[in-house]
Amino acid sequence: MSKITAFFTELMRKYLPDPFVFAIMLTLLTMVLAFAVESRPVNLVVEDWGKGFWSLLGFTTQMAVILVMGYVLAAAPVVNRFLDKIANHVHTPRQAIIVATIVGCVGSYLNWGFGLVIGGIMARKLALKVKGVHYPLIIASAYTGFTMYSLGFSATIPVLISTKGHAFESSMGLIPLTQTIFSAPILITSLVVLIALPLLNAAMHPKQGEKVVELDPVVVAQDSKPAAGAGELLGDEKTLASRLNNSRALSLLIGLCGMGYVGLHFYKGGNLDLNMINFFILFLGVLLLKTPMAYVEKVNEGVKTIGGIILQFPFYAGIMAIMHGSGLVESIAHVFVSISSADTLPLWGLVSSFVINFFAPSGGGHWVLQGPFMIDAAIKLGASQAQTAMSVMLGNGWNDLVQPFWILPALALSKLKLKDIMGYTVVSMLLVGAIYASTMLIWPHL
Repeated sequence: MSKITAFFTELMRKYLPDPFVFAIMLTLLTMVLAFAVESRPVNLVVEDWGKGFWSLLGFTTQMAVILVMGYVLAAAPVVNRFLDKIANHVHTPRQAIIVATIVGCVGSYLNWGFGLVIGGIMARKLALKVKGVHYPLIIASAYTGFTMYSLGFSATIPVLISTKGHAFESSMGLIPLTQTIFSAPILITSLVVLIALPLLNAAMHPKQGEKVVELDPVVVAQDSKPAAGAGELLGDEKTLASRLNNSRALSLLIGLCGMGYVGLHFYKGGNLDLNMINFFILFLGVLLLKTPMAYVEKVNEGVKTIGGIILQFPFYAGIMAIMHGSGLVESIAHVFVSISSADTLPLWGLVSSFVINFFAPSGGGHWVLQGPFMIDAAIKLGASQAQTAMSVMLGNGWNDLVQPFWILPALALSKLKLKDIMGYTVVSMLLVGAIYASTMLIWPHL
């Protein structure tokens, strides 16, 4: 294991660029492929890119909101105290790696935005408390739990296709969650990942005598210093303005209004979409932070973790537009579908989704591109629509382990570089891929 880990970490250290540089190179590669493979004229490729560049601004905002609100929840005092209690029972580096991975897995299973952040927070706590923990590995381990989002409550594709009026309802109908994320094969897969991934990550920890990079407490202390002017948020407690700013009653009232709306929404048969998830976690955060200004402070902290995503998402929107306009997605999917049968379509759907996710690292956007072709293939081959949809979802979650885009919040929290942690996530990707591929091979025969 040490040799495998050393190989990939050294490979990433030498050759892996910054995530933004990766996005630029991927844009240029997609343009070349559109011209060379699909014979798309260069001027039309550039037009596709430019027109699509800002096409996902609304979705970008939704992604930004869910990440910031996830940060607020993860950093709330009640959650922070709970994480501290867990950390107090961890005493060895390998235990710390296992716990950080499990927290990342469970958090992402519940909500992907929450999981992306809470795993990193737990990892930093453990790296500071437990002597001898290899800091890049524990941050990478916490991030690897993000793959569990594709199996959990916020798995984009299963939630979408279970919602009345979804874009492909006329061709595939409504697929209830009991046939996707709550089916027995997916629940078993979730359990296997939850057990196997922490053990693998712990096995990658440097042995005694090998180089260990620990978290510097001085850096943590500097990060914890309040920004200039932060104290002004609290102000003079004797003034009316300050009392309103720090009023628990105001937060309680507006928070209860928010929770009341959520309850009414579902009581009347409303759907669980991204806006409703954001609405719920926003007002839950207001309740947990207790005062308006405490909430504002945590939001300001959370915004620092999403700068890279706001910058890069338009580039990926442009890439998706090129792939859609040129037909690259159909060509990639066709290569795999052409060798598929009803029993093997989920496996090849998984693999093709893994490849496409490099260009479209978003479950919803990914499904818009690949979904129509996979649905049509499932109809022609007589394959299960639920299994086919989950193969695309799992391919998305599998590839996220090595797609630099979603690692950005972890890098912002940890102050590490992509090359510091990617070697470890590559090894985890190999294990997760074997598990997901096994599920896709076995499921059609059950």
